[in-house]
Amino acid sequence: MWMKKLQCATLEGIEAIPVSVESTLTKGLPSFTVVGMVSTAITEARERVKSALLANGFVFPPKRITINLSPSDLSKNGSHFDLSIALLIALDSMEIDLSEWYVFGELGLDGSVKENALLYPLVLSLANSANMNKVLVPKESLTKVQNIPNVEFIGVEHLNDAIAFFKGDSENIVRQDTAQIGYPNYLVNGQNYYFRKHYPLDFRDIKGQENAKRAALISASGFHNLLLEGSPGCGKSMIAKRLRYILPPVTSDELLDIAKLDSLEGIEPHFSPLRPFRSPHHSSTPASVFGGGSQKAQIGEVGLAHNGLLFFDELPHFQKIVLEALREPLEDRKIRISRVNSKVEYPTSFLFIAAMNPCPCGNLLSTTQNCRCTEREIQRYKNRLSDPFLDRIDLYVQMQNISPDDKASYTSEKLHKQVLYAHKRQVERGQSSMNGQLSDSEIEKFCIMDEETKAILDQAITRFQLSFRSIKKIQKVARTIADLDNAAAISKNHLLEALSYRRRAP
Repeated sequence: MWMKKLQCATLEGIEAIPVSVESTLTKGLPSFTVVGMVSTAITEARERVKSALLANGFVFPPKRITINLSPSDLSKNGSHFDLSIALLIALDSMEIDLSEWYVFGELGLDGSVKENALLYPLVLSLANSANMNKVLVPKESLTKVQNIPNVEFIGVEHLNDAIAFFKGDSENIVRQDTAQIGYPNYLVNGQNYYFRKHYPLDFRDIKGQENAKRAALISASGFHNLLLEGSPGCGKSMIAKRLRYILPPVTSDELLDIAKLDSLEGIEPHFSPLRPFRSPHHSSTPASVFGGGSQKAQIGEVGLAHNGLLFFDELPHFQKIVLEALREPLEDRKIRISRVNSKVEYPTSFLFIAAMNPCPCGNLLSTTQNCRCTEREIQRYKNRLSDPFLDRIDLYVQMQNISPDDKASYTSEKLHKQVLYAHKRQVERGQSSMNGQLSDSEIEKFCIMDEETKAILDQAITRFQLSFRSIKKIQKVARTIADLDNAAAISKNHLLEALSYRRRAP
């Protein structure tokens, strides 16, 4: 008995899990069985495969055909298994090693090879694995996958073309050479980091607000969560929307992750180092923000913001359950969705930016407008944000009123250069993550202070009753400020500036 094997994959949550498609043709009553915890779409593949093979002159041998999708305890779904199943049957009598090839494609009854909705996110997810080098896909998919680097793609229009290719005939196939990422980049410690010099929304449009722009620079340089408070129209949303264009560069793996999330949402991936920007409305339901579904857990805004920016405007107007549930992804950088039929974990390593008014009417801090709110209304408004939630905010800025004397100061290009410089320093230091995402052990290693600076921190702990989380966040923010200042260690000035961004208890 000779077993043949091809590689395919199935989606579990947003990650592709490799699946070995195995076949045996043994003596016995003629039959065709597909096993391995398969869905209805895969069970129906038997009829599509039979029709496609018979329509092209293939004669089924009088044998028992068994197709196994391994691992067998993993639920599998999708019509993209059709082509791999058909090839294993058609090439069974030939001694060809197919085990290195990933094959994706749905079959028409006439043998035509079609793409399906799952193919693109599957290939993007697998492209992060060094094991996937050779991939056979429908020819119509080549225009979509051509931007994926470090993978060789073969495109076929018909089942006969795929069979001929594995027999050594390359006449009717289209080969897609390995793509290159065509964006500016720099190499640090053997890793390329890609960025984009294009600023459709520019910080030069924001007049004044120097303290807020400085906080935005620190936030982008170290991926520190930022809360902006101020009167309506003072520039909170303008700063948040411009932050996207000055965020740190991405690796090739992060680039593919961003493209995968785009494809899962039904957006044509742009393969650009521009990080995601998600801004759900304050009326959004918990399921739309975090993901959910009665049968199969779907990804939400928090998951789609992975490696990018999540912006909550009008923060206190979000549902209390949403704000409290946000604490887990902010702290652990992952979220777990549990349903009866599925349990899925999504990575949520994003930069969180929030904006809020100082009171329900928005005029509490205004020097020209009178506040119409009572003390009770203001307190109720503030109480919508719990202390545990606010403790996860690294930088808090109370923005100023607009003045006729306000001038533009920073451009996005200038700020982005500083962000790139600070990012290089972090990578060169040997960090695997940005300053805002350092673990406790990494804080001890990288956030070095002299004795005078440590004494000031100890005084702040006593005076402001800082929590352990607040202390760590202050150290991480100070580390980023030191990086922007090209300092090897955190000094007194860096720590004092970091302390100035902590929210004071009312």
